[in-house]
Amino acid sequence: MTSDKAPLRVAVIGMGPRGLGALEALARLMPRAARPVTVEVFDTGAHPGAGPNFDPEDSPLCLLNTPLRALDLGAPPGGTDRLAGFAEWSGSTDPDSFPARSLLGGYLAARFDALVSSPPEGLRLARRSAQVTALDPVPEGWRLRGPEGGFGPYDEVLLTPGQPATDPDPQLARWQEHVERTGADLQPAYPARALLAAAEGWAGQTVAIRGLGLSTFDVLRLLTLGLGGSFTAGGYVASGREPARILPFSLNGHPPAPKPQTATLDAAFDPTGAESAAFDAALAQALNQAPGAALERLATALLPPARRILRAMASPDQPEPWLETEQHDPGAQDKGTPLEVLRHGIAMATGTAPPSAGYVIGQIWRKWQNALRQGFNPARCDAATAAAILGFDEGLKRFSYGPPLRSAQELLALVEAGRVDLCAAEDPSITLTERGWSLSTAQGAVPVHAMVDGVLPAPRLDAVTDPLVAGLWQAGQLRTLSEDLGAETAPDGQLAGAPPGLCLLGRMALGSVIAVDSLHDCFGAATDRWAEGLCARHG
Repeated sequence: MTSDKAPLRVAVIGMGPRGLGALEALARLMPRAARPVTVEVFDTGAHPGAGPNFDPEDSPLCLLNTPLRALDLGAPPGGTDRLAGFAEWSGSTDPDSFPARSLLGGYLAARFDALVSSPPEGLRLARRSAQVTALDPVPEGWRLRGPEGGFGPYDEVLLTPGQPATDPDPQLARWQEHVERTGADLQPAYPARALLAAAEGWAGQTVAIRGLGLSTFDVLRLLTLGLGGSFTAGGYVASGREPARILPFSLNGHPPAPKPQTATLDAAFDPTGAESAAFDAALAQALNQAPGAALERLATALLPPARRILRAMASPDQPEPWLETEQHDPGAQDKGTPLEVLRHGIAMATGTAPPSAGYVIGQIWRKWQNALRQGFNPARCDAATAAAILGFDEGLKRFSYGPPLRSAQELLALVEAGRVDLCAAEDPSITLTERGWSLSTAQGAVPVHAMVDGVLPAPRLDAVTDPLVAGLWQAGQLRTLSEDLGAETAPDGQLAGAPPGLCLLGRMALGSVIAVDSLHDCFGAATDRWAEGLCARHG
Protein backbone atom coordinates (compact mmCIF):
# COMPACT_ATOMS: atom_id res chain seq x y z
CA MET A 1 0.00 0.00 0.00
CA THR A 2 1.36 3.42 -0.90
CA SER A 3 -0.16 6.76 0.10
CA ASP A 4 1.04 10.28 0.65
CA LYS A 5 -1.76 10.91 3.14
CA ALA A 6 -0.95 11.35 6.82
CA PRO A 7 -1.61 8.20 8.85
CA LEU A 8 -4.95 7.88 10.59
CA ARG A 9 -4.28 7.80 14.35
CA VAL A 10 -6.40 5.43 16.41
CA ALA A 11 -6.34 4.60 20.12
CA VAL A 12 -7.77 1.31 21.36
CA ILE A 13 -8.37 1.25 25.13
CA GLY A 14 -8.53 -2.30 26.45
CA MET A 15 -6.95 -5.28 24.73
CA GLY A 16 -8.84 -8.41 25.62
CA PRO A 17 -10.32 -10.74 23.00
CA ARG A 18 -12.69 -8.05 21.69
CA GLY A 19 -9.92 -5.52 21.22
CA LEU A 20 -7.88 -8.19 19.45
CA GLY A 21 -10.84 -9.00 17.20
CA ALA A 22 -11.15 -5.32 16.28
CA LEU A 23 -7.44 -5.08 15.40
CA GLU A 24 -7.63 -8.19 13.27
CA ALA A 25 -10.71 -6.87 11.46
CA LEU A 26 -8.82 -3.67 10.69
CA ALA A 27 -5.76 -5.63 9.53
CA ARG A 28 -7.89 -7.56 7.03
CA LEU A 29 -9.11 -4.28 5.52
CA MET A 30 -5.68 -2.70 5.10
CA PRO A 31 -4.99 -3.95 1.53
CA ARG A 32 -7.84 -1.74 0.28
CA ALA A 33 -7.47 1.14 2.74
CA ALA A 34 -6.81 4.58 1.23
CA ARG A 35 -4.34 5.72 3.88
CA PRO A 36 -2.04 4.17 6.48
CA VAL A 37 -3.26 3.65 10.05
CA THR A 38 -1.33 3.92 13.30
CA VAL A 39 -2.98 2.19 16.26
CA GLU A 40 -1.82 2.68 19.84
CA VAL A 41 -3.15 0.07 22.26
CA PHE A 42 -3.62 1.07 25.90
CA ASP A 43 -3.70 -1.91 28.24
CA THR A 44 -2.01 -2.49 31.58
CA GLY A 45 -2.39 -6.28 31.56
CA ALA A 46 0.52 -8.65 31.23
CA HIS A 47 -1.01 -10.50 28.27
CA PRO A 48 -2.72 -8.23 25.74
CA GLY A 49 -5.10 -10.14 23.56
CA ALA A 50 -6.14 -12.45 26.40
CA GLY A 51 -7.45 -9.97 28.94
CA PRO A 52 -8.12 -10.87 32.58
CA ASN A 53 -10.84 -13.43 31.79
CA PHE A 54 -8.41 -15.60 29.82
CA ASP A 55 -5.20 -14.87 31.69
CA PRO A 56 -2.62 -17.44 30.50
CA GLU A 57 -1.11 -17.50 33.99
CA ASP A 58 -4.37 -18.29 35.77
CA SER A 59 -5.46 -21.75 36.88
CA PRO A 60 -6.06 -24.34 34.13
CA LEU A 61 -8.99 -25.62 36.20
CA CYS A 62 -11.26 -22.89 34.83
CA LEU A 63 -12.85 -24.23 31.64
CA LEU A 64 -14.51 -22.73 28.60
CA ASN A 65 -18.19 -23.53 28.18
CA THR A 66 -17.65 -24.13 24.45
CA PRO A 67 -16.27 -27.46 23.18
CA LEU A 68 -13.27 -27.48 20.90
CA ARG A 69 -15.39 -28.56 17.91
CA ALA A 70 -17.54 -25.43 18.22
CA LEU A 71 -14.73 -22.94 18.91
CA ASP A 72 -14.49 -20.94 15.68
CA LEU A 73 -12.54 -17.70 16.04
CA GLY A 74 -11.85 -17.31 12.34
CA ALA A 75 -8.42 -17.35 10.78
CA PRO A 76 -5.99 -14.75 12.11
CA PRO A 77 -4.83 -12.26 9.47
CA GLY A 78 -1.51 -12.79 7.77
CA GLY A 79 0.14 -14.44 4.81
CA THR A 80 1.99 -17.72 4.66
CA ASP A 81 3.39 -17.05 8.14
CA ARG A 82 -0.13 -16.85 9.64
CA LEU A 83 -0.50 -18.24 13.15
CA ALA A 84 -2.18 -21.65 13.25
CA GLY A 85 -5.74 -22.17 14.46
CA PHE A 86 -6.32 -22.85 18.15
CA ALA A 87 -6.65 -26.65 17.91
CA GLU A 88 -3.40 -27.00 15.97
CA TRP A 89 -1.56 -24.41 18.10
CA SER A 90 -2.61 -26.07 21.38
CA GLY A 91 -2.22 -29.66 20.25
CA SER A 92 -5.82 -30.39 21.32
CA THR A 93 -7.20 -33.46 19.58
CA ASP A 94 -10.48 -34.29 21.33
CA PRO A 95 -13.24 -32.30 19.58
CA ASP A 96 -15.60 -32.87 22.49
CA SER A 97 -13.19 -31.47 25.09
CA PHE A 98 -13.67 -28.10 26.79
CA PRO A 99 -10.29 -26.34 26.85
CA ALA A 100 -8.95 -24.38 29.79
CA ARG A 101 -9.57 -20.64 29.67
CA SER A 102 -5.88 -20.04 30.35
CA LEU A 103 -4.87 -22.22 27.38
CA LEU A 104 -7.07 -20.20 25.06
CA GLY A 105 -5.65 -17.04 26.65
CA GLY A 106 -2.16 -18.12 25.69
CA TYR A 107 -3.34 -18.53 22.12
CA LEU A 108 -5.04 -15.12 22.04
CA ALA A 109 -1.89 -13.48 23.42
CA ALA A 110 0.12 -15.25 20.70
CA ARG A 111 -2.31 -13.90 18.06
CA PHE A 112 -1.78 -10.38 19.38
CA ASP A 113 2.01 -10.78 19.36
CA ALA A 114 1.93 -12.17 15.82
CA LEU A 115 -0.11 -9.22 14.58
CA VAL A 116 2.16 -6.66 16.29
CA SER A 117 5.34 -8.30 14.99
CA SER A 118 4.09 -8.72 11.43
CA PRO A 119 1.26 -6.27 10.63
CA PRO A 120 -0.01 -5.83 7.08
CA GLU A 121 1.40 -3.02 4.98
CA GLY A 122 0.05 0.35 6.04
CA LEU A 123 -0.79 -0.67 9.61
CA ARG A 124 1.48 0.27 12.48
CA LEU A 125 0.74 -1.10 15.95
CA ALA A 126 2.21 0.03 19.24
CA ARG A 127 1.33 -0.83 22.81
CA ARG A 128 1.37 1.45 25.83
CA SER A 129 1.15 -0.16 29.26
CA ALA A 130 -0.65 2.88 30.61
CA GLN A 131 -3.99 3.50 32.27
CA VAL A 132 -6.40 5.93 30.64
CA THR A 133 -8.72 7.72 33.06
CA ALA A 134 -10.16 10.51 30.87
CA LEU A 135 -10.84 11.47 27.26
CA ASP A 136 -11.00 15.04 26.02
CA PRO A 137 -12.49 16.06 22.66
CA VAL A 138 -10.18 18.56 20.94
CA PRO A 139 -10.25 20.15 17.46
CA GLU A 140 -7.80 17.50 16.22
CA GLY A 141 -9.91 14.63 17.58
CA TRP A 142 -9.29 13.16 21.04
CA ARG A 143 -6.66 13.43 23.74
CA LEU A 144 -6.20 10.81 26.45
CA ARG A 145 -5.19 11.42 30.05
CA GLY A 146 -4.01 9.13 32.81
CA PRO A 147 -1.59 8.83 35.75
CA GLU A 148 1.34 8.53 33.29
CA GLY A 149 0.42 11.75 31.47
CA GLY A 150 -1.36 12.73 28.27
CA PHE A 151 -1.46 11.08 24.86
CA GLY A 152 -2.70 12.07 21.43
CA PRO A 153 -4.33 13.57 19.60
CA TYR A 154 -6.13 10.65 17.94
CA ASP A 155 -8.61 10.78 15.09
CA GLU A 156 -10.62 7.96 16.64
CA VAL A 157 -10.84 6.12 19.97
CA LEU A 158 -12.24 2.62 20.46
CA LEU A 159 -13.27 1.47 23.94
CA THR A 160 -13.39 -2.27 24.67
CA PRO A 161 -13.68 -2.20 28.47
CA GLY A 162 -15.07 -5.69 29.11
CA GLN A 163 -16.63 -5.48 32.58
CA PRO A 164 -15.31 -2.30 34.23
CA ALA A 165 -15.25 -1.81 37.98
CA THR A 166 -18.79 -1.34 39.28
CA ASP A 167 -20.48 -0.37 42.53
CA PRO A 168 -21.55 -3.51 44.39
CA ASP A 169 -25.22 -4.44 44.47
CA PRO A 170 -26.96 -3.84 47.82
CA GLN A 171 -26.37 -7.37 49.13
CA LEU A 172 -22.69 -7.36 48.20
CA ALA A 173 -22.21 -3.83 49.56
CA ARG A 174 -23.65 -4.92 52.90
CA TRP A 175 -21.30 -7.89 52.97
CA GLN A 176 -18.28 -5.73 52.14
CA GLU A 177 -19.09 -3.42 55.04
CA HIS A 178 -19.47 -6.52 57.24
CA VAL A 179 -16.03 -7.75 56.18
CA GLU A 180 -14.50 -4.38 57.02
CA ARG A 181 -15.93 -4.56 60.51
CA THR A 182 -15.33 -8.22 61.32
CA GLY A 183 -12.56 -9.49 59.06
CA ALA A 184 -14.87 -12.16 57.62
CA ASP A 185 -13.59 -13.81 54.45
CA LEU A 186 -15.29 -12.65 51.22
CA GLN A 187 -13.60 -13.49 47.91
CA PRO A 188 -14.52 -12.94 44.25
CA ALA A 189 -14.53 -15.98 41.99
CA TYR A 190 -11.81 -14.48 39.80
CA PRO A 191 -8.89 -14.26 39.45
CA ALA A 192 -8.73 -17.96 40.21
CA ARG A 193 -5.20 -17.93 41.60
CA ALA A 194 -6.22 -15.36 44.23
CA LEU A 195 -9.19 -17.49 45.23
CA LEU A 196 -6.97 -20.56 45.45
CA ALA A 197 -4.54 -18.73 47.71
CA ALA A 198 -7.37 -17.71 50.06
CA ALA A 199 -8.86 -21.22 50.00
CA GLU A 200 -5.66 -22.72 51.38
CA GLY A 201 -6.94 -21.54 54.76
CA TRP A 202 -10.43 -23.03 54.41
CA ALA A 203 -9.66 -26.68 55.15
CA GLY A 204 -12.48 -28.24 57.15
CA GLN A 205 -14.57 -25.05 57.02
CA THR A 206 -18.02 -24.35 55.55
CA VAL A 207 -17.95 -22.11 52.47
CA ALA A 208 -20.87 -20.61 50.53
CA ILE A 209 -20.93 -19.53 46.88
CA ARG A 210 -23.23 -16.74 45.75
CA GLY A 211 -24.43 -17.84 42.34
CA LEU A 212 -25.12 -21.17 40.66
CA GLY A 213 -24.03 -20.30 37.13
CA LEU A 214 -20.95 -21.03 35.06
CA SER A 215 -18.48 -19.38 37.43
CA THR A 216 -19.67 -21.65 40.25
CA PHE A 217 -18.39 -24.72 38.39
CA ASP A 218 -14.96 -23.08 38.16
CA VAL A 219 -15.06 -22.25 41.87
CA LEU A 220 -15.97 -25.84 42.78
CA ARG A 221 -13.06 -27.19 40.75
CA LEU A 222 -10.71 -24.75 42.45
CA LEU A 223 -11.94 -25.69 45.92
CA THR A 224 -11.54 -29.42 45.24
CA LEU A 225 -9.10 -30.30 42.44
CA GLY A 226 -7.15 -27.12 43.16
CA LEU A 227 -6.64 -28.23 46.75
CA GLY A 228 -5.47 -31.74 45.92
CA GLY A 229 -8.73 -33.64 45.59
CA SER A 230 -9.49 -35.93 42.65
CA PHE A 231 -12.41 -37.42 40.78
CA THR A 232 -12.41 -41.15 40.05
CA ALA A 233 -14.92 -43.62 38.67
CA GLY A 234 -16.01 -44.19 42.25
CA GLY A 235 -16.64 -40.52 43.03
CA TYR A 236 -14.71 -37.74 44.72
CA VAL A 237 -11.54 -38.50 46.70
CA ALA A 238 -10.80 -35.79 49.25
CA SER A 239 -7.33 -34.49 50.05
CA GLY A 240 -8.11 -33.08 53.48
CA ARG A 241 -7.16 -29.57 52.36
CA GLU A 242 -10.57 -28.61 50.96
CA PRO A 243 -13.59 -27.13 52.73
CA ALA A 244 -15.67 -29.68 54.60
CA ARG A 245 -18.90 -28.33 53.16
CA ILE A 246 -19.70 -26.03 50.21
CA LEU A 247 -23.11 -24.39 49.83
CA PRO A 248 -23.86 -22.78 46.46
CA PHE A 249 -27.06 -20.77 46.13
CA SER A 250 -28.96 -18.58 43.68
CA LEU A 251 -32.39 -17.00 43.30
CA ASN A 252 -34.02 -20.18 41.93
CA GLY A 253 -31.50 -22.77 43.08
CA HIS A 254 -31.33 -24.53 39.72
CA PRO A 255 -27.96 -25.33 38.14
CA PRO A 256 -27.75 -24.71 34.37
CA ALA A 257 -28.15 -27.72 32.11
CA PRO A 258 -24.92 -29.07 30.57
CA LYS A 259 -24.37 -29.11 26.84
CA PRO A 260 -24.80 -32.35 24.85
CA GLN A 261 -21.90 -34.69 25.45
CA THR A 262 -20.76 -35.37 21.89
CA ALA A 263 -20.98 -33.92 18.39
CA THR A 264 -23.42 -36.70 17.43
CA LEU A 265 -25.76 -35.91 20.32
CA ASP A 266 -25.45 -32.20 19.65
CA ALA A 267 -26.30 -32.59 15.96
CA ALA A 268 -29.73 -33.93 16.90
CA PHE A 269 -30.65 -30.36 17.94
CA ASP A 270 -29.61 -28.73 14.65
CA PRO A 271 -32.33 -26.62 13.03
CA THR A 272 -32.81 -27.12 9.30
CA GLY A 273 -31.88 -24.48 6.75
CA ALA A 274 -35.53 -23.61 6.21
CA GLU A 275 -36.12 -23.30 9.96
CA SER A 276 -33.12 -20.98 10.31
CA ALA A 277 -34.29 -18.84 7.40
CA ALA A 278 -37.70 -18.58 9.08
CA PHE A 279 -35.99 -17.42 12.27
CA ASP A 280 -34.06 -14.72 10.39
CA ALA A 281 -37.33 -13.42 8.96
CA ALA A 282 -39.08 -13.61 12.33
CA LEU A 283 -36.30 -11.65 14.03
CA ALA A 284 -36.42 -8.91 11.39
CA GLN A 285 -40.16 -8.58 12.00
CA ALA A 286 -39.86 -8.77 15.79
CA LEU A 287 -37.46 -5.83 15.90
CA ASN A 288 -40.22 -3.60 14.52
CA GLN A 289 -42.93 -4.80 16.91
CA ALA A 290 -44.01 -4.04 20.45
CA PRO A 291 -42.34 -6.15 23.18
CA GLY A 292 -45.09 -8.75 23.60
CA ALA A 293 -45.63 -9.19 19.87
CA ALA A 294 -41.87 -9.43 19.32
CA LEU A 295 -41.50 -12.31 21.78
CA GLU A 296 -44.53 -14.04 20.33
CA ARG A 297 -43.00 -13.78 16.85
CA LEU A 298 -39.72 -15.33 18.04
CA ALA A 299 -41.60 -18.09 19.87
CA THR A 300 -43.51 -18.88 16.70
CA ALA A 301 -40.20 -19.39 14.87
CA LEU A 302 -38.97 -21.73 17.62
CA LEU A 303 -42.02 -23.99 17.56
CA PRO A 304 -41.45 -25.95 14.30
CA PRO A 305 -37.89 -27.12 15.08
CA ALA A 306 -38.81 -27.74 18.75
CA ARG A 307 -41.80 -29.91 17.79
CA ARG A 308 -39.76 -31.84 15.23
CA ILE A 309 -36.85 -32.53 17.59
CA LEU A 310 -39.05 -33.46 20.55
CA ARG A 311 -40.92 -35.98 18.37
CA ALA A 312 -37.70 -37.42 16.94
CA MET A 313 -36.27 -37.90 20.45
CA ALA A 314 -39.46 -39.45 21.83
CA SER A 315 -40.03 -36.69 24.33
CA PRO A 316 -43.58 -36.27 25.65
CA ASP A 317 -43.06 -32.54 26.25
CA GLN A 318 -44.95 -29.95 24.23
CA PRO A 319 -43.15 -26.70 23.39
CA GLU A 320 -46.22 -24.44 23.16
CA PRO A 321 -47.06 -24.12 26.89
CA TRP A 322 -43.38 -23.97 27.81
CA LEU A 323 -42.71 -21.06 25.46
CA GLU A 324 -45.87 -19.28 26.53
CA THR A 325 -44.69 -19.25 30.14
CA GLU A 326 -41.10 -18.46 29.21
CA GLN A 327 -42.10 -15.25 27.50
CA HIS A 328 -43.75 -13.85 30.61
CA ASP A 329 -42.08 -15.60 33.55
CA PRO A 330 -38.73 -17.18 32.61
CA GLY A 331 -37.89 -20.24 34.63
CA ALA A 332 -41.25 -20.48 36.37
CA GLN A 333 -42.01 -23.74 34.59
CA ASP A 334 -38.77 -25.41 35.72
CA LYS A 335 -39.80 -27.91 38.38
CA GLY A 336 -37.90 -30.14 40.75
CA THR A 337 -35.38 -29.82 43.54
CA PRO A 338 -31.88 -28.56 42.69
CA LEU A 339 -30.58 -32.14 42.83
CA GLU A 340 -33.36 -33.40 40.57
CA VAL A 341 -32.66 -30.62 38.07
CA LEU A 342 -28.95 -31.49 38.14
CA ARG A 343 -29.55 -35.22 37.55
CA HIS A 344 -32.07 -34.54 34.79
CA GLY A 345 -29.69 -32.15 33.04
CA ILE A 346 -26.94 -34.77 33.04
CA ALA A 347 -29.35 -37.42 31.70
CA MET A 348 -30.44 -35.14 28.84
CA ALA A 349 -26.86 -34.20 27.99
CA THR A 350 -25.79 -37.84 27.79
CA GLY A 351 -28.88 -38.89 25.82
CA THR A 352 -30.07 -41.31 28.52
CA ALA A 353 -33.31 -39.39 28.99
CA PRO A 354 -35.48 -37.65 26.40
CA PRO A 355 -34.95 -33.89 26.45
CA SER A 356 -37.44 -31.48 27.95
CA ALA A 357 -39.01 -28.72 25.91
CA GLY A 358 -36.76 -26.20 27.65
CA TYR A 359 -33.61 -28.17 26.88
CA VAL A 360 -34.52 -28.52 23.19
CA ILE A 361 -35.45 -24.85 22.81
CA GLY A 362 -32.26 -23.81 24.61
CA GLN A 363 -30.07 -25.84 22.25
CA ILE A 364 -31.85 -24.45 19.18
CA TRP A 365 -31.41 -20.93 20.56
CA ARG A 366 -27.70 -21.60 21.11
CA LYS A 367 -27.31 -22.60 17.49
CA TRP A 368 -29.05 -19.36 16.42
CA GLN A 369 -26.81 -17.08 18.49
CA ASN A 370 -24.80 -15.83 15.50
CA ALA A 371 -28.01 -15.26 13.54
CA LEU A 372 -29.43 -13.41 16.55
CA ARG A 373 -26.43 -11.08 16.66
CA GLN A 374 -26.38 -10.58 12.91
CA GLY A 375 -30.04 -9.57 12.88
CA PHE A 376 -30.23 -7.60 16.15
CA ASN A 377 -26.95 -5.70 16.32
CA PRO A 378 -27.08 -3.68 13.07
CA ALA A 379 -30.78 -2.86 13.56
CA ARG A 380 -32.26 -0.17 15.77
CA CYS A 381 -35.45 -0.94 17.67
CA ASP A 382 -37.56 0.49 20.46
CA ALA A 383 -35.85 0.28 23.86
CA ALA A 384 -38.70 -1.73 25.38
CA THR A 385 -38.55 -4.26 22.55
CA ALA A 386 -34.77 -4.50 22.88
CA ALA A 387 -35.13 -5.10 26.63
CA ALA A 388 -37.75 -7.81 26.05
CA ILE A 389 -35.61 -9.70 23.54
CA LEU A 390 -32.56 -9.34 25.78
CA GLY A 391 -34.54 -10.72 28.71
CA PHE A 392 -35.69 -13.69 26.64
CA ASP A 393 -32.09 -14.40 25.60
CA GLU A 394 -30.80 -14.05 29.17
CA GLY A 395 -33.48 -16.40 30.48
CA LEU A 396 -32.63 -19.11 27.96
CA LYS A 397 -28.96 -19.03 28.98
CA ARG A 398 -29.68 -21.67 31.64
CA PHE A 399 -29.90 -24.04 28.65
CA SER A 400 -28.04 -22.28 25.83
CA TYR A 401 -24.90 -21.29 27.80
CA GLY A 402 -24.65 -24.49 29.83
CA PRO A 403 -21.41 -25.88 31.29
CA PRO A 404 -19.42 -28.90 30.12
CA LEU A 405 -21.05 -32.19 31.05
CA ARG A 406 -17.91 -33.03 33.01
CA SER A 407 -18.49 -30.04 35.32
CA ALA A 408 -22.08 -31.06 36.02
CA GLN A 409 -20.98 -34.63 36.74
CA GLU A 410 -18.32 -33.34 39.14
CA LEU A 411 -20.94 -31.29 40.97
CA LEU A 412 -23.09 -34.42 41.33
CA ALA A 413 -20.10 -36.40 42.62
CA LEU A 414 -19.40 -33.69 45.20
CA VAL A 415 -23.03 -33.75 46.34
CA GLU A 416 -22.92 -37.54 46.67
CA ALA A 417 -19.65 -37.29 48.61
CA GLY A 418 -21.20 -34.79 51.01
CA ARG A 419 -18.77 -32.02 50.07
CA VAL A 420 -21.40 -29.89 48.30
CA ASP A 421 -24.78 -29.40 49.96
CA LEU A 422 -27.69 -28.02 47.93
CA CYS A 423 -29.87 -27.56 51.01
CA ALA A 424 -29.63 -23.76 50.76
CA ALA A 425 -29.51 -23.54 46.97
CA GLU A 426 -32.81 -21.72 46.50
CA ASP A 427 -32.58 -18.09 47.66
CA PRO A 428 -31.81 -18.69 51.35
CA SER A 429 -32.23 -16.08 54.04
CA ILE A 430 -28.77 -14.87 55.01
CA THR A 431 -27.83 -13.21 58.27
CA LEU A 432 -24.51 -11.65 59.22
CA THR A 433 -22.68 -13.09 62.23
CA GLU A 434 -19.61 -12.12 64.19
CA ARG A 435 -17.51 -14.65 62.29
CA GLY A 436 -19.16 -14.65 58.86
CA TRP A 437 -22.63 -15.55 57.67
CA SER A 438 -25.51 -17.86 58.50
CA LEU A 439 -27.67 -19.44 55.77
CA SER A 440 -31.17 -20.69 56.46
CA THR A 441 -32.03 -24.26 55.42
CA ALA A 442 -34.82 -26.73 56.06
CA GLN A 443 -32.52 -28.35 58.63
CA GLY A 444 -31.83 -25.06 60.40
CA ALA A 445 -29.26 -22.29 60.22
CA VAL A 446 -25.83 -23.16 58.80
CA PRO A 447 -22.86 -21.03 59.89
CA VAL A 448 -20.54 -20.11 57.00
CA HIS A 449 -16.85 -19.28 57.44
CA ALA A 450 -16.17 -17.81 53.98
CA MET A 451 -18.23 -16.48 51.06
CA VAL A 452 -17.32 -16.58 47.35
CA ASP A 453 -19.06 -14.14 45.03
CA GLY A 454 -19.70 -15.73 41.63
CA VAL A 455 -22.23 -13.18 40.29
CA LEU A 456 -21.31 -11.00 37.31
CA PRO A 457 -22.47 -7.38 37.72
CA ALA A 458 -25.15 -6.07 35.39
CA PRO A 459 -23.84 -3.65 32.71
CA ARG A 460 -25.41 -0.54 34.26
CA LEU A 461 -23.55 2.63 33.33
CA ASP A 462 -24.82 4.51 36.37
CA ALA A 463 -23.12 1.94 38.63
CA VAL A 464 -19.70 1.94 36.94
CA THR A 465 -16.84 3.27 39.08
CA ASP A 466 -14.06 2.92 36.50
CA PRO A 467 -12.89 6.55 36.12
CA LEU A 468 -12.84 6.54 32.32
CA VAL A 469 -16.32 5.08 31.78
CA ALA A 470 -17.79 6.96 34.75
CA GLY A 471 -16.33 10.22 33.47
CA LEU A 472 -17.84 9.73 30.03
CA TRP A 473 -21.18 8.91 31.63
CA GLN A 474 -21.13 12.00 33.82
CA ALA A 475 -20.12 14.17 30.85
CA GLY A 476 -23.10 12.91 28.86
CA GLN A 477 -20.90 11.24 26.24
CA LEU A 478 -22.45 7.89 27.12
CA ARG A 479 -26.22 7.60 27.07
CA THR A 480 -28.49 4.62 27.47
CA LEU A 481 -31.54 3.38 25.63
CA SER A 482 -33.21 2.91 29.01
CA GLU A 483 -32.28 2.58 32.68
CA ASP A 484 -31.70 -1.18 32.52
CA LEU A 485 -29.69 -1.22 29.28
CA GLY A 486 -26.13 -0.32 28.37
CA ALA A 487 -24.76 2.46 26.19
CA GLU A 488 -26.54 3.41 22.98
CA THR A 489 -24.30 2.80 19.98
CA ALA A 490 -24.62 2.84 16.21
CA PRO A 491 -24.15 -0.45 14.33
CA ASP A 492 -20.43 0.32 13.88
CA GLY A 493 -19.96 1.06 17.57
CA GLN A 494 -20.09 4.88 17.47
CA LEU A 495 -21.47 6.24 20.72
CA ALA A 496 -24.72 8.17 20.48
CA GLY A 497 -24.40 11.55 22.15
CA ALA A 498 -20.60 11.70 21.92
CA PRO A 499 -18.52 13.79 19.52
CA PRO A 500 -17.52 11.90 16.34
CA GLY A 501 -14.80 9.31 16.54
CA LEU A 502 -15.63 7.68 19.89
CA CYS A 503 -16.72 4.04 19.67
CA LEU A 504 -17.59 1.30 22.15
CA LEU A 505 -17.81 -2.46 21.60
CA GLY A 506 -18.92 -5.17 23.97
CA ARG A 507 -20.91 -5.79 27.11
CA MET A 508 -21.36 -2.17 28.18
CA ALA A 509 -23.41 -1.59 25.00
CA LEU A 510 -25.91 -4.33 25.86
CA GLY A 511 -29.25 -3.26 24.44
CA SER A 512 -27.74 -1.86 21.28
CA VAL A 513 -26.15 -5.30 20.89
CA ILE A 514 -27.11 -8.75 22.16
CA ALA A 515 -25.44 -12.04 23.12
CA VAL A 516 -22.11 -10.34 23.81
CA ASP A 517 -20.88 -12.82 26.45
CA SER A 518 -19.36 -15.02 23.77
CA LEU A 519 -15.91 -15.33 22.27
CA HIS A 520 -17.52 -15.64 18.87
CA ASP A 521 -18.92 -12.13 19.20
CA CYS A 522 -15.39 -10.81 19.82
CA PHE A 523 -14.28 -12.05 16.40
CA GLY A 524 -17.55 -11.57 14.56
CA ALA A 525 -19.49 -9.03 12.56
CA ALA A 526 -19.47 -6.32 15.25
CA THR A 527 -15.72 -5.81 14.96
CA ASP A 528 -15.93 -5.97 11.17
CA ARG A 529 -18.53 -3.18 11.19
CA TRP A 530 -16.30 -1.06 13.42
CA ALA A 531 -13.29 -1.47 11.13
CA GLU A 532 -15.34 -0.79 8.01
CA GLY A 533 -16.91 2.28 9.62
CA LEU A 534 -13.52 3.60 10.65
CA CYS A 535 -12.15 3.29 7.11
CA ALA A 536 -15.31 4.73 5.54
CA ARG A 537 -15.28 7.81 7.78
CA HIS A 538 -11.69 8.63 6.89
CA GLY A 539 -11.58 7.73 3.23
